[in-house]
Amino acid sequence: MSSSSSPSPTTEAKTPLLPETTTASEVSIKPASISSAVFNVSTTMVGAGIMAIPATLKVLGVIPAFVLIVVVAWLAEISVEFLLRFTRAGETSSYAGVMEESFGRLGSVAIQIAVLVTNLGCLIVYLIIIGDVLSGSKHEGTIHLGILEEWFGSHWWNSRVFALLIIVVFIMLPLVLLRRVESLKFSSAIAVLLAVMFVAICSVMAISAFLRGETKSPNLFPQLSNNSSFFNLFTAVPVIVTAFTFHFNVHPIGFELGKTSDMISATRISLVLCAATYFAIGLFGYLLFGESIMADILVNFDQHSGSEIGALLNNIIRLSYVLHLMLVFPLLNFSLRVNIDGLFFRKKKLLAEDSNRFLLLTVILLAFTYLAAIAIPSIWAFFQLVGSTSAVCIAFIFPGAIVLRDVHGISTTKDKIMATTIVILAVVTSTIAISTNIFNLTGNKS
Repeated sequence: MSSSSSPSPTTEAKTPLLPETTTASEVSIKPASISSAVFNVSTTMVGAGIMAIPATLKVLGVIPAFVLIVVVAWLAEISVEFLLRFTRAGETSSYAGVMEESFGRLGSVAIQIAVLVTNLGCLIVYLIIIGDVLSGSKHEGTIHLGILEEWFGSHWWNSRVFALLIIVVFIMLPLVLLRRVESLKFSSAIAVLLAVMFVAICSVMAISAFLRGETKSPNLFPQLSNNSSFFNLFTAVPVIVTAFTFHFNVHPIGFELGKTSDMISATRISLVLCAATYFAIGLFGYLLFGESIMADILVNFDQHSGSEIGALLNNIIRLSYVLHLMLVFPLLNFSLRVNIDGLFFRKKKLLAEDSNRFLLLTVILLAFTYLAAIAIPSIWAFFQLVGSTSAVCIAFIFPGAIVLRDVHGISTTKDKIMATTIVILAVVTSTIAISTNIFNLTGNKS
């Protein structure tokens, strides 16, 4: 095929991430390792969603929340296996390409829009949380000081606008300009270690509080007082779904691995690690703060501690997770940039061959997320909206639909039964969650 022809999503997917150069030496790039794939997949999953996990335990109770985490992780593994199997059977190596093979141009546009909404929203949320931790926030009339304000007082240079600008220019920009996911394996490893440290410190604080008799008594099951309480349980499902939505990076990461079996192994390891991490932080956070836990648990760690050690641990927890989000940011930016380019510049030459467009698109995306993070104050509504719309489509509805469409004739009866079950569960729970949120919103206004 000549270089002047218009690339399709299937062609664009052959270079899902930009190569280091555009010379013939590209073909000799060493395949990524399984360990780097585990770090990258885990880092993609453990983003801002972990902050809202403890609040889901408050809504669901400990045991149902544990069951939900396990079930969603299991379904996520199945949907990834579906995607990789149909990728191998076709002539593409991207999610958009698989969707186009199954549903035509409409399918590729649908997944690109879903990834755009999900990833762009997540990147905005990351910057919102970073701004909250560094420069403070206001929740329900209560002002929470940021770490910079606690240390240095309130100044123009540690305001949210200026602090986030420094973070974006000097940390985010160099990371998002890296051209391969493999280049981020070390930052992803650090991000995973920071998440583990976050859980470890929370566990130490919870165990210490338990020994002093200061922990709260968690509810093992939800407290239902009326019908509306029952339907409110479904509003926790989108939060868990968002926390396990990483499918948009399966193809970019798997493409650099080379072998499908390696990607499946990396996915399973990552899902086990992340499910354990989610439940641990949910349980320990719930033990620490009980029914007073906020939608963003970092707000709870803003509370004043009775000792210098407690205050130090609070600051370490908040700063470690800010660093974690900074390192997760470029991974989501990779797939977001490729999908936006495929959606709006379909007839242009490949992004891998146009450094000017790559740089311009990167800067525009970064500037937009920065401005949005300055303007938008809250994250909880985002998780419920995205988790019940675009994220559930990416993780469950689209993979299930691909299996049911079965353009390559490889789906077994068991596959179709499982795909139907996944799609029905996703549609029903999301519909109830959206309806309940709308009812609660209109009820509160009235």
